[in-house]
Amino acid sequence: MTDVNRFHALDAVRAGALFLGIGVHAALAYTEPHFWVVNDETSSPVMAAVFFLIHIFRMSLFFVLAGFFARLVYEKRGAAGFMTNRLKRVGLPLVIFWLPVMASIVALLIFAALKAHPELAGQAPPPQPPLTISTFPLAHLWFLYLLLWFYAAAVILCGLAALIDRGQYLRRGVDGLITAILRFHLGPLVLGLPLFALLMVTPVWGYWGGIPTPDIGLMPNNLALVAYGTAFGFGWVLHRLQDCLRYLKQGWAGYVLLGVICSAWCLKEAGLVPTYESVAGKAMPVYALAYVVAIWSWVLGLTGMALSLLSRPSSFWRFAADSSYWVYIVHLPLVLLGQYLLMGVALPALVKFALVVAGTAIVALVSYRYQVRYTIIGRLLNGRRARPQGLSQEAGQ
Repeated sequence: MTDVNRFHALDAVRAGALFLGIGVHAALAYTEPHFWVVNDETSSPVMAAVFFLIHIFRMSLFFVLAGFFARLVYEKRGAAGFMTNRLKRVGLPLVIFWLPVMASIVALLIFAALKAHPELAGQAPPPQPPLTISTFPLAHLWFLYLLLWFYAAAVILCGLAALIDRGQYLRRGVDGLITAILRFHLGPLVLGLPLFALLMVTPVWGYWGGIPTPDIGLMPNNLALVAYGTAFGFGWVLHRLQDCLRYLKQGWAGYVLLGVICSAWCLKEAGLVPTYESVAGKAMPVYALAYVVAIWSWVLGLTGMALSLLSRPSSFWRFAADSSYWVYIVHLPLVLLGQYLLMGVALPALVKFALVVAGTAIVALVSYRYQVRYTIIGRLLNGRRARPQGLSQEAGQ
């Protein structure tokens, strides 16, 4: 795809959603009570709020963009070419990077535990559960695994639609419904209905749970499947209805304001101390509705804001978009390393957080620029990138 035909604003949104992973994981070490891989002795309620607010919308936003760009590839390559391309760009990186990522996480978990509790040195670690379908760890690479599910589902549904909807009545109905939802700015409520309905029959859902991360096990949890599947499907249809992007541009400020209001209310109800307390009784439907409206308000608002402000070509956002896949894959070990190195250092939690975020971003971006972008790894993740004039032949080799 030539630069003229790129969706510059949506590239920026997708990059931003992935880069936010650095912030959300960096904040976890500085919350109280501790529940992260590396737990620092310092904490701040601000860090808990950062995690809570970003966790509301970040991955739903990513999956909308993933669905949008997936259909672009599908239209260009057809069903067989689409699956071949997705297995190469998503499936193969999952297989290649899973082991080194998991090994680094386990190593840093052990180092952090020994640093916090030196008396554990020499003791045998507790036995680990056997790897099964329900215990297989995916870490932060779960999003690649879930994307493969959605790609397969999209191909199957498109094939079924071609067989049973030859007159395209169903397709026109879906397109008309989505167009009306966006035209009348009903997205935060209507698009959140599938997740809201499932939450109403979910027996246990915590104030701080949000959409449970499907990072353990090869069978994703139902809430993640519905929430992210809805987002992916909406993005897929939105690519077919690109004229409707103008409605997001028109209403983005209202969406963002609604997202701020609903998110702030949810945070007030949840409290600034992370807890496993479940939402129950009369509070459940109100809290769940506010939460799903917050999700979709942020998704639509941030997308519309980018369409309004970032639609022109930008070398900065182009580089951010190209690098974001690599940055997300390697960021978690880098975040954990930074958190580990700062354990015991007499600095406020906010300063440590800033250092971890900045250090992770710098290392990840520099490594992408000079060791990944024009190498076989870069071609695997993003396809071939033309080397600019003046770049030394040795760079990135």
